[in-house]
Amino acid sequence: MSAPIRVVLADDHPLILKGMDDLLRAERDFTVEAQCPDGEAALRAVRTHRPDILVLDLRMPHRDGISVLRAIRDERLPTRVVLLAASVEDEQMLEATRLGVGGVVLKDMAPRLLVQCIRKVHAGEPWLERRAAARAFETLLRREAGTREISKLLTGREIDVLRMTASGLRNRAIAEQLHITEGTVKAHLHSIYEKIQVRSRAELIIYSREKGLV
Repeated sequence: MSAPIRVVLADDHPLILKGMDDLLRAERDFTVEAQCPDGEAALRAVRTHRPDILVLDLRMPHRDGISVLRAIRDERLPTRVVLLAASVEDEQMLEATRLGVGGVVLKDMAPRLLVQCIRKVHAGEPWLERRAAARAFETLLRREAGTREISKLLTGREIDVLRMTASGLRNRAIAEQLHITEGTVKAHLHSIYEKIQVRSRAELIIYSREKGLV
């Protein structure tokens, strides 16, 4: 008989944590190593137990799921991660994918799907919620195409100014972050307006969103 799949569970809702624990303990091929109520506890448990799988709530106190994922990647811990979420925004899905998440399960899915997801991820196969994954990859493709297009028109510093402006920062804040004067920011914006053929901050924001730059 093969070794059981060793799992750490992390969720800040006690009922969900208990439900997942009961679900997995009913399966012969799972061993639950720890139950964690927050992100810091989850990371400590992964460092201590080195489980095969961490089932990780996306939104938790102290450290959210993305932050824990980033730490696991940075520390090169061997544990694979299944994210558990009530909903997943495109940006979160993109970031989780970049950080090497093994699977994403929405909380409104049938409990049996969590069991299937863990087994798939343990076997090295990805499991992503299809609708969210499709939207996220569409956003990623649009962003990459937009970045390629804009890099042909603008300098690196102008792209920085464009992104910050499109994110809602005013000239003074941009100047402080880039360690330049407000006058230099205005000069960059004038150049950007001419190169991408927009006439105002509002048009620049619309352009940036259409290209997936923010």
